Amino acid sequence: MTFPALPSRLSPVPAGHLVDTTAAFAVADSRAMVIGWSVGAQSLWGYPPQEILGRPLTDLFAGDGPALQDRAGRALDAEARLYPLPTGDQPVGFLLTAEPRTESGAPPTDDELTRWLFDQHPSQLAIYDLQARVRRFNRAASRVVGLSEDMVRGRMMTDFLEGPAYVPVYRRLLRVTQTAEPQSMESFVKLPNEPRAHAWSLDVFPLRDVDGRPRAVGLSVLDYSEQYESRERLALLGEARTRIGESLDVTGTASEIAEVAVPRFADAAIVELLDPVFRGDLPGPVPSGPVLLRRAACRAVNETDENVPGPSRGTLYPPSSPIAHCLTTHRAELHDVTSSDIAQWFGAWPAEAGPAPGRYSLIAVPVVAHGTALGVVVFLRHSDARPRFDPDDLVITEDLVARAAVCLDNARRFTRESGIALTLQHQLLPHGPPLHPAAEIATRYLPAGGEAEVGGDWFDVIPLPGARVGLVVGDVVGHGISASATMGRLRTAVRTLADIDLPPDELLTHLDDIVAHSADGEDADVTEMDLVSGGIEGSCLYAIYDPVAGTCTLARAGHPPPVLLTLDGTARVVDVPVGPPLGFGSLPFEAVDISVPEGSLLALFTDGLIASRDQDTDERLDAVCRALADRPAASPDEQCDAVLAALCTDESRADDIALLFARTRVLDRDRVASWKLPDAPEAVAEVRRQVGERLAEWRLEAAAFTTELVVSELVTNAIRYGTSPIGLRLIRDRSLICEISDGSSTSPHLRRARLSDEGGRGLFLVAELTHRWGTRYTSAGKTIWAEQLIESI
Repeated sequence: MTFPALPSRLSPVPAGHLVDTTAAFAVADSRAMVIGWSVGAQSLWGYPPQEILGRPLTDLFAGDGPALQDRAGRALDAEARLYPLPTGDQPVGFLLTAEPRTESGAPPTDDELTRWLFDQHPSQLAIYDLQARVRRFNRAASRVVGLSEDMVRGRMMTDFLEGPAYVPVYRRLLRVTQTAEPQSMESFVKLPNEPRAHAWSLDVFPLRDVDGRPRAVGLSVLDYSEQYESRERLALLGEARTRIGESLDVTGTASEIAEVAVPRFADAAIVELLDPVFRGDLPGPVPSGPVLLRRAACRAVNETDENVPGPSRGTLYPPSSPIAHCLTTHRAELHDVTSSDIAQWFGAWPAEAGPAPGRYSLIAVPVVAHGTALGVVVFLRHSDARPRFDPDDLVITEDLVARAAVCLDNARRFTRESGIALTLQHQLLPHGPPLHPAAEIATRYLPAGGEAEVGGDWFDVIPLPGARVGLVVGDVVGHGISASATMGRLRTAVRTLADIDLPPDELLTHLDDIVAHSADGEDADVTEMDLVSGGIEGSCLYAIYDPVAGTCTLARAGHPPPVLLTLDGTARVVDVPVGPPLGFGSLPFEAVDISVPEGSLLALFTDGLIASRDQDTDERLDAVCRALADRPAASPDEQCDAVLAALCTDESRADDIALLFARTRVLDRDRVASWKLPDAPEAVAEVRRQVGERLAEWRLEAAAFTTELVVSELVTNAIRYGTSPIGLRLIRDRSLICEISDGSSTSPHLRRARLSDEGGRGLFLVAELTHRWGTRYTSAGKTIWAEQLIESI
């Protein structure tokens, strides 16, 4: 209802309210012309009746406002009220009342203070009756709802606020009217004519009279959206600090970034990285122009949301895109973009129709570590679902991605170092399946799972004189490049010691000395790779299998014992005396000889196979025996797979696993010939004759001259310089091996004889006529051997 020519901010009082006849008042007709004037009005305004009658009501006000002024133009401290005088639906006149306020020097009354507090409180306040109908609305509530107090009085909340978001609030009101118990809640509601939802804190409480009876319900509503958003931003950064970086994998870290951001901060998050980062390399400067990025992670509020680009092998971003631009400038960018822009930049989308139409809010933040750009993190909000990003959000994303950049760079470095260590490990281990006539061999090497670095586990198969084979497994404590490099040094040392044909216990003693000296700082290169308490610590198991005798000699230094599986299906742990780990020094090692039936499987492995949080070592060794015994006739390759399948079920194991399985062979007796020789020079001719006959049986007549010459020289040396007993053994395998043993520990030395010397040329001839020769020491003396390649005969 409008009143022309009246003050625009003076609200009419609804019909039905009584007029206070003690107050000053004036009556006006339908044209707002004064037709009645009270004595109180004359006293207040100063107009006599004859002067004011017929004049407009607006003469009683100061300008276009509710302030009153007297006849002299002075402001009046009074509150005016305008009442319509209706007849039917149309007013026929108006009643204006004025009540002087308390004098300025007097304090306001409690009722006035209470009324002012209710009306002027910055939070929304409302009073509902016990039927949940509005009784009072303060100005803040009217402003938020967009309706005046008079327009909502007597109505239910759901009558003027429609939508499912208001139903819980209304139910709380009803509950308080019924129980008279206060209620509190938080709600995220988008009010009418508002672009975004706000965070509201609501308190509903009963209003009681002096007797404690509930007479109405109060509602207090506080808009704490700014505080909520600030709290959420801080919580986002706190979650990023704890969740990002748990994985040392590049794609895993990228996924953690996306999972932190979605859904609490963005509708979608995409992590795009430069290709070298996936390989662990540091990218070079980003050139101007199109930029090729590979997607490392992509997450949306709904994983099947067609508004989010799916994974791709690579996307070429044009220079005009914020993704390419922020990479070259190293500065985050905030943009409002369209669906066509998104489709052009991101290329492949899951839905054939492309991104959903509409506008998007986009933040592109470069991932920069140590001044080098690694990629970009893109945050997206669809304008129809969430409010657009603002500059405060830009600051938050910069902080979040700065934290993520450090974690991504750590993952990149870990990827690079793991790759180097793994490559080094593979280069130092034997290439391809080791071949040896004494055994059928299968090997496996499994790097540690999860986030563990490559360790120092290793194995080796070493050909030894007399058709024997050396089997080695070892482990260096620690992980990474240092462990792999140290493993290589120990493997080389074992091969060197095995080349001089040391028995297992003596080899481990020398190896222990090498490690101990390295720990003492005698080797500057090794001290840079010290792994435990300033030194190197490791374990090793060394076994020598003799296919002629069908025996195996073993010794171990802090290493798990091997398992022996015979063809009858019996699997047992070989009782090898355990020595201290390598590097302790000054402690003895003890070897043991065991009989190994032909066709048996000797299983050697590192402690990564039997390490478990749930079982002790004995239980794990029993599990190895059971896995092997299930298929006693299976090949070593099949046995390796069976053992790994049975015991390696934890992909996040912390240690490497190395396996070396050997199925033994025994040389046929007709391939070995041996003689015991008397300590007399005339025995040389007889043994030469017998050797010739045996070579003829073996159809190796072409080797007779060389072999007889070698036998003659070595037997003569044994008779002349050695002691009894003297023996000769010929072994025909892939090569022809001649062994002469005696009871002396004195070893002959190869030298070049002068022209005037009568002797000293025998060993020189042996070295020239054979493929290789050497000496090994035994508990009963020594054995000198010489080997000829059958293929060259």
